[in-house]
Amino acid sequence: MDGGGSDLRSSIKKWNIIYPVYINSKKTVAEGRRIAAGKACADPTCIEIADCCSYLKIPHAIELDKAYPRDFFQVGRVRVQLKKDDGSPVNPAIKTKKQLMIQIAELVPKHHGRTKKQEPAASSAAGTSKSGKGGKKKK
Repeated sequence: MDGGGSDLRSSIKKWNIIYPVYINSKKTVAEGRRIAAGKACADPTCIEIADCCSYLKIPHAIELDKAYPRDFFQVGRVRVQLKKDDGSPVNPAIKTKKQLMIQIAELVPKHHGRTKKQEPAASSAAGTSKSGKGGKKKK
């Protein structure tokens, strides 16, 4: 069993790495952003990136124990397989790492976790404004 796991891990080592910082619109190029700020998304997570990879039918592996070298507080990265062993692309529509990062950045804002989080936040924001008016009643 261990031999098979190490064989899989050695093949994963050859895959490309995508850190969330690469597609974070709040970071500068000096801080590690790799695509245009207009195409990037705000604060992506490894799980969101992995979900986007599965949506695009690209093999991936999440490594939550790894950190971005320039900023050790950015924990987690995703390994992706862009090319098969024979050199042909896994997804013919995505041939380069940059194309993949742009595709992921477009999909992350539409991620089901983000759309669910925004709805309660909007209703709670309205609730806080009402409680702000009634704040005088608190003892």
